[in-house]
Amino acid sequence: MNITIVGCGNVGTQFAVHCAAKGHQVTMFCSKPEMVSKELCIVNAEGDVTLSGSLLCATNSPDVACQNADLIFVTVPAFAMKSYAEKIIPHLKNSAMICLTPGTGGAEFAFKPALEKNCIIVGLQRVPSVARLVEYGKKVCAVGYRDELFCATIPSQYSNIAAQTITDIFDITCTPMPNYLNVTLTPSNPILHTTRLRTIFKDYKNNSYYEDVPLFYEGWDDESSKLLLKCDNEVQNICRALKEFDLSYVKSLMLHYESETPEQLTQKIKSIKSFRGLKSPCLQTELGFIPDFSSRYFTADFPYGLSILVQISNLLNLECPYMQKTLDWYYDIVQKNDEFSFDNYDINTVSDLINFYK
Repeated sequence: MNITIVGCGNVGTQFAVHCAAKGHQVTMFCSKPEMVSKELCIVNAEGDVTLSGSLLCATNSPDVACQNADLIFVTVPAFAMKSYAEKIIPHLKNSAMICLTPGTGGAEFAFKPALEKNCIIVGLQRVPSVARLVEYGKKVCAVGYRDELFCATIPSQYSNIAAQTITDIFDITCTPMPNYLNVTLTPSNPILHTTRLRTIFKDYKNNSYYEDVPLFYEGWDDESSKLLLKCDNEVQNICRALKEFDLSYVKSLMLHYESETPEQLTQKIKSIKSFRGLKSPCLQTELGFIPDFSSRYFTADFPYGLSILVQISNLLNLECPYMQKTLDWYYDIVQKNDEFSFDNYDINTVSDLINFYK
């Protein structure tokens, strides 16, 4: 296939290698194509090359990148999806497959106009592994690959085709899900990252500083687990209220992490090898460390993750005090209100929401 990777970050570089290694013609669409090597590779935690592949080209032209693409992996942050959709959609050929990675963040609404070209919107529920750039445009470290992936499509009848395509590229079984809401409601980063940040930086105020950068996962505590599970339960309440859909793939994090208590969850998260060494998003100043509000953990997971869950709860007239208070905490400290809004896509009622996903 002709495959285009949108974004040359952690996930985009990883995906480009997997696609190229399978013999596909791979183009990268990014802002700095001159910095992208034709030869890319994936390394393991020890720095050993585990997979490599050659690009067809890298470009910053949406026409060159997308006009012949059979499959487009969009790997940019959630807050950038709308602007990239506007760049890409005019150049898509009919029936192209657009895979949003991961598929949370409201990107399905940004790419809705592509459906008029008979394109297929695909959402991955979670990324295949933890990936971190080693060298921009050349090398990425990928560890902790999943045993199984899950995807859904709009229209939903193409989920089997999309799942087989993803399985073939990554050599990981991808299971099709019955509808895209199983992606949208995934209790992953939108509550995992946000609740942890709230507990880490709960006492943060302007002009306050930290002596050290906390480890995000290895320093996980029971307070974080308790808040996370309360938000997880609120997500399950949303699923129970949306009776029109099969949402059986929106698994509780207690099942996902095989934990029955907050204490067990804490130990589980702290023990995951692929999470080791990952620090909390911070900036160093002369006086110490402060939260890095430009990190995707803040700019994507609150306004384009948690906010969507809260808005769906509101449409359903469900109370979600723990998610709402976590979102309020974010807006309190960043003093911004730039977020995904269903109003911008004419989703004003539960019926509007149901009709879109059906």
